Amino acid sequence: MTNGAAAQFIEVGGGEAKRPIAVRARDGDSPGLFWLGGFKSDMAGTKALALDAWAAERGRACVRFDYSGHGISGGEFTDGTIGRWLEESLAVFDAFCEGPQIVVGSSMGGWIALLLARAISRRASSRATLAGLVLIAPAPDFTEELMWKAFPPEVRHAIETEGAWLKPSDYGDPYPITRKLIEDGRNHLLLGSSISTGCPVRILQGAQDADVPWRHAFALTERLPSDDVVLTMIRDGDHRLSRPQDIARILAAVAEF
Repeated sequence: MTNGAAAQFIEVGGGEAKRPIAVRARDGDSPGLFWLGGFKSDMAGTKALALDAWAAERGRACVRFDYSGHGISGGEFTDGTIGRWLEESLAVFDAFCEGPQIVVGSSMGGWIALLLARAISRRASSRATLAGLVLIAPAPDFTEELMWKAFPPEVRHAIETEGAWLKPSDYGDPYPITRKLIEDGRNHLLLGSSISTGCPVRILQGAQDADVPWRHAFALTERLPSDDVVLTMIRDGDHRLSRPQDIARILAAVAEF
């Protein structure tokens, strides 16, 4: 499976915060697809490429990109925060999307997708609109609910005093959890109140997910007031949901819109 369209770069942010963001945009019909990847992942992953291939086969538009500090985008991962990555997501959405869009967010990308939907709903008008959200193992509020609250005192102390802590990962080298990531995350928490998306929502969650427990998906569903919300629980599914049968379920959810 190829990586699709050639990468383009746009500048996001001003002054010393300016960083080049890599985007792969495929032209096509609406509704287009807009991919939001997870924490420490990139737009060349299995799910992102499957989504792009599905769009190519059907002549549909598809936009993927790497957050700063991820993939081939510029910037340092340790400078990353939810607010910073949301700013980049909105910039790419505005620059490359037109007409109805299906936003597909994986893990952290699910949180970003919900924040993106909220930001778009507050605008008077927009060149692009939301046709639906497809959230894969969505992790809203993960910096607080799944990290900070679960960290033992010594880890919290290290983050507070040293500014970062290296978290072991099942997917590769340990990665830094910074104090700015935790503190900025608190400015974007969603699970404490109703979440208005302005569009239908499909959620796919693995019951064997060790990173985002299935109860987290239930907590999110309870906060979504729309009647058109469907949660699919995959009994033997893990966090990645990248097996062929998982990909088929994701594409089936996208095809509903």
